[in-house]
Parts: sequence; C-alpha cells; structure tokens
Amino acid sequence: MREIEPEFTANALTVLQRRYLKRGREGEILETPREMLRRVAEHVASADRLYDPEADVEKLADQFYELMARLEFIPNSPTLMNAGRELGQLSACFVLPVEDSMESIFEAIKNTALIHKSGGGTGFSFSHIRPHNDVVMSTKGISSGPLSFMRVFDVATETIKQGGTRRGANMAILRVDHPDIIKFITAKQKEGVLTNFNLSVGLTEEFMMAVKEDRDYPLVNPRTGQEVKRLPARRVFDLIVNMAWASGEPGIIFLDRLNRDNPTPALGAIESTNPCGEQPLLPYESCNLGSINLSLMVRPGTDGLEIDWERLGQVTVRAVHFLDNVIDVNRYPLPQIEEMTKGNRKIGLGVMGFADFLIQLGVPYDSEPAVALADKVMGFIRREARTASATLAKKRGPFPNWEQSIYANKIELRNATLTTIAPTGTISIIAGTSSGIEPLFALSYVRNVLNDDELPELHPLFLQIAKERGFYSPDLIQQLAKRGSARGLDGVPEDVQAVFATAHDISPDWHIRMQAAFQKNTDNAVSKTVNFSHEATVEDIRKAYLLAFDLGCKGVTIYRDRSRSKQVLSLSETEGRLPEGTLAPRPRPRVTAGTTEKVKTGCGNLYITVNRDEHGICEVFTSTGKAGGCPSQSEATARLVSLALRSGVDIEAIIDQLKGIRCLSTVSRKNGGEIKVLSCPDAIGKAIEQNFKHNGNPVLTLNQDTGFEPDPEAKCPDCGSVLEHSSGCVTCPACGYSKCS
Repeated sequence: MREIEPEFTANALTVLQRRYLKRGREGEILETPREMLRRVAEHVASADRLYDPEADVEKLADQFYELMARLEFIPNSPTLMNAGRELGQLSACFVLPVEDSMESIFEAIKNTALIHKSGGGTGFSFSHIRPHNDVVMSTKGISSGPLSFMRVFDVATETIKQGGTRRGANMAILRVDHPDIIKFITAKQKEGVLTNFNLSVGLTEEFMMAVKEDRDYPLVNPRTGQEVKRLPARRVFDLIVNMAWASGEPGIIFLDRLNRDNPTPALGAIESTNPCGEQPLLPYESCNLGSINLSLMVRPGTDGLEIDWERLGQVTVRAVHFLDNVIDVNRYPLPQIEEMTKGNRKIGLGVMGFADFLIQLGVPYDSEPAVALADKVMGFIRREARTASATLAKKRGPFPNWEQSIYANKIELRNATLTTIAPTGTISIIAGTSSGIEPLFALSYVRNVLNDDELPELHPLFLQIAKERGFYSPDLIQQLAKRGSARGLDGVPEDVQAVFATAHDISPDWHIRMQAAFQKNTDNAVSKTVNFSHEATVEDIRKAYLLAFDLGCKGVTIYRDRSRSKQVLSLSETEGRLPEGTLAPRPRPRVTAGTTEKVKTGCGNLYITVNRDEHGICEVFTSTGKAGGCPSQSEATARLVSLALRSGVDIEAIIDQLKGIRCLSTVSRKNGGEIKVLSCPDAIGKAIEQNFKHNGNPVLTLNQDTGFEPDPEAKCPDCGSVLEHSSGCVTCPACGYSKCS
C-alpha cells in the first residue's frame, strides 16, 4: 500500500523549511516534510513497546503518520521538531516554582534557560516574592520586589533561543492581592519592557466580588501573611482595563477557577500557566499539546456538508494515544519535571480550523448556532477523549497520582487532564487551516512570521464560493485585499458576508461567548484573543472582562488593533496598517546617545537634550534651571517634536517651524546682551539644528551661554550601572532604580 503524501500549502512549506525540518551542520536541510512526519510517527509509536514487547509498533507508526499526513491532527511544535532527534524534548508547556529566596529565584532562572534551550515555554507565579522595600532578614537590607527579578528572567530569556529555532517565551502571574500589584499592572506601560513576558494578573473570586460591590480589598505581604494595605477594588480593576486598552496587557487569570478544576489538589495549588494561558500547571509540571483539524471533520450530506462524527471520534481516540505516548518517549530537561509529568500524565488535546469548519457548514461565527456547535463539538471530543483515556488506563494503569486525585474511586483515567484549546499559531499554517478557535483575521492579509518574512494569504474557501456562485471578479478581490472583510462589500451576497466573519466584524461579546462555550468542555483552559477595533473605548474592555467572569471563563486576553507598533497579523501593506496619510512613530529605542546644551532664556536657564538612534535624531528632552520659567510648555514642545521626529517628519521642516518664534520674556531682556535665543521653542530648534549639522558630535564654542557640553554619564546609586533617559525620566536598566518612583 502506497504511503500517503502530505499536501502542504506554499505557506506551510515555507514554515516547515525555516523551522521544523532537520538540518545539517552547515544549515542544509536533511529531510523532506514527509520524512519529518515519518520520523515523528515512528518515535512516538515506539512507546507502545514499554507496555507490550510484542506490540505492532510499525502498524501504529503508520496510523500516526496517516493522522498527521492527512493534516487531521498535528502535535505541538517541539514534538514535530525534536521527536526522534538528539534533543528529544517534546513538551510545549512548563511551569517552574519561584519562592521567596535568592536560591529559589536563581535556580528558576537556570532551569528556565535549560527549558528554553530545549524548545519549551515557561510560566511563573511571582506572588511568593516579598514586595519592594520589604525587609530582608538575613542581611537587614531592603527587598527589590518581584518586578526587579522579572527583569533578570527577561534578560536571561533574551540570550537563549529555544533549540536554535524558537525564542523563549514566559508567562508572569502576580496575585491581585500582592503589595506590588500596581507596579506589575503598569510594568509594560512603555513598549520594549519585559518583551519576553506575557503578563497576567491573578484575580480571585473575593476580588471580583469586591469590584462588583465597589469596596476595598486587602493587600497581603506574602512573607508575613499579614495585611499591609487596602485598595479600592474597582480602581485597581479599572487600572488593569486601562492598561489592556493601551497595550493588550496585562491579561487576567481567574485563579480560583483554575483550582476549582485542579485534578490533583492534594499535590498543591495551581498558581500559573504556560505563556499563552491555556495550560494551568503545578510547579515542575509540563504538558504536551496537539490539535484536531476541525475543517477536515465534515462530509457531504443530504443538504450540503455535515459533521463527520465518526471520523472525529476516530481521530480523537488516536490523538489521545499519540499524546499519551509522547509522555513516555520525551526527554525532560529536569528530573523534577519528569517526575511530576509522569505522575499526572496531563495531555492537552484541542482543536484548530474552527472558523473554516463553520464556514463549510454555512454558520456565521457570531451566531447562536455557532456557540451551540462549539459546545456540542467540544463536548463530544471531551467524552471521546475520556473514553480513550479510560481504555488506556485498563491496559497501562491510571496515572500514578490517581489515588490522590479527584477521580479516585470514581473512574480510572490514564491522564489527569485531557483537553486544552491552544492558539496553534504555526501548526495551523502547517495544516492549512484557521488558527485555534479564532475567527478569520481577514479574508486577505499578510502574515508576518519568522524573522519578519511576510506570507501573503487569500482565503481559499471565499475564492471557491465566489467562483461557484458567479460573483468573482478581479475588482472584487482587489477591494477585499484593501479592506480585509466582505461585510458591507457590494457584490457579495448577504449570506456569504455573514458566514465569512472576520475578527473585527465580530463584537467582543461574541468572542467571549465562544470562549466560554469551549471552556465549558475543556479540562484545562482556552487560549483566545478578544479582538477590539482601534476605536474601542476603555469601557468596552471593562464590559468584556466582566462578561468573561460572568460566563465562566478562566482568563481573558484582549487586543485593541494597533495598540502596539508590531503585531503578528496585519491587513495588506497598503491598507491594513494605518489609514492612508497617517504617520505612526517608530518605537523609542531602549538606548540612545545625545548631547545636552545649556541655553539662557528670558525665563532662566533651559537645558536641552537631543538624542539619536540608528536612524538619526529621535527625541528631545528639556528641563529648566532653578529660576523656574514655563517647564510644562517646553516639555510639551519637546514631546511633540520627539513624536514628529520618530514619525518621519522632515527634520529641516521641524527646525524651520521652531526657529524664529519669539517670547516677550526673552525679547524684553535682550537689551542686556545676555540672551542669544528668541524663545524656548527657538532654542529647541537651534539645538536640533546644531545636532543635525554636526551629526550628533558635541560642538564646544566660546559662547558660554550657548555652548554644547557632552552629557556626563550618570551612575546608578544602587548598582553603579549607567543610567538611561526614558520617557522623561532617568532609570537604571540593570536593577530598575528610577528617579520617578
């Protein structure tokens, strides 16, 4: 019998070649996509020999290969990359403990490096670390708090690439009742901070009740267990909402709900998740994931396509067998992780292609039938997965910690958890289907992946239907490429507009209702982004968070379009990023170099700092001397000039606009011969001009009032590192010291 040849799209082949296929020492590709799938299938199937030396492993390997070659099921990326290879680390998700001691913190950093090197992502709860300015008993010193240590984790992650193919990713969770919670919530107020972390606030049921009842709640020092302060819950909640509106972070995790479904509470409480939030884990646990391609779980029926329940059941059973085997053939980065993982044998079977599945069935994503289908399909998968796990338990025994689990004396299962809804970013590209349970991002878009390569995509089902129903035209496709969505597009039938819903066509309420429907039948959690348009208000975000709580979600991640300078998916280059004619500032660099000039004005001394990055002049800061003056106006001018500089406005045009502006305070004192500028804006324009003409090199002149002097390197008073100017403040990138707090 001839082996099935997988049919990958051009985009899928690009991703496989760049990231998954085995390479030689010189970087040359050593295997084909088919050989990759065969490598994975044979390695995972070999686990059956551990339980039955006479097992027909070759037949099972053929079944696993067919499962993947038909693109009906794809395991998580580390399994595709590493199965049957020297590294051998197959899990995607890890959680490490971080206790309140230097030994624990730096042990966690070391272990994080090992996990990232092996291809996994890590989650942490920093809630046990004593707060900023708390006492350190052993040294009588002062604690720097969890945020300072998170920066150390972030720097360590930046230096490690996962297995040479994946960048490290982290989840940081801090309980809402930790004394440093405000610092945590606002930690990513500036872009470029903690870039290797996703942040989520761990919310409790008590806190959410306090929000609803508009009352205070306690902050508790984790070192002492004592209440140290009370905050108004609604104000803290609103701060979370405002930050999420501005940048998409922090997300929120409902900690009590994670522990409500903890299958082994006797082993400890769940305090963190993997980087995308869908896999709650105990300390030192890991989990391997895989997803069923729902877009292939349909068949012709009497009235069009219908769900192929029989095939879905078969794929589910085989996928559970596959994922359970992964636990046995896996090479774990730490012995503690191997012990915990094999003790609970958690797996995370999920789905992808849900949006394509709905389109084929003719069901709009934002509709009651779609929510009902989500409930029905995931309920079916969960039941079939549980049956498959029970069957494996009869042959291999239940998971070793079964007697300490909630299933003891009820049902023997091979796996403590079975279902997870993961984001499926790259594996959905490999499968040629929509990501996870997300709606389509757009019908035509550019996908940025892997070192900023851009992959153009036009949805094949829309193209097919347009041609079959006779409304296809090149002009229509051009319009679609510009706007991304078919809704409201002339020439597209209303039923087609309804079915081809995109992420921004769908109201946030429907996003959350869909997440809640899947969560109802998911053992672990659901990774889902609630998309908002750029015009969404803070109140829109607030309502979404409260709805997620009311509908039983375990967490929420939102993203308001264009609230960050870089996003993975965008519409076409010409229309999808910003409206025509709109300028967007490039992100402020982490480190800049510049000069500071002391200028005498009619309001006193004005100090003007002009900084550069690799593109040229990028920002201006001003401060006034002891004589006072109008610092707010100077600062406003400097901020607007900085924004214009980073937005690509012609620098000479900026200089021309500023130079020559007159101020009465300056002009009235000019007779004394001391004043060399006409106003503060005039001084700023001349400072920029000098820097521009001399390419940033300091120019020392004999004029003591307008001479440029190099800005001395200021040292951090805490650690001695060089301080940086950042958003109008001076901070230390090494230890977090700041003059603004």
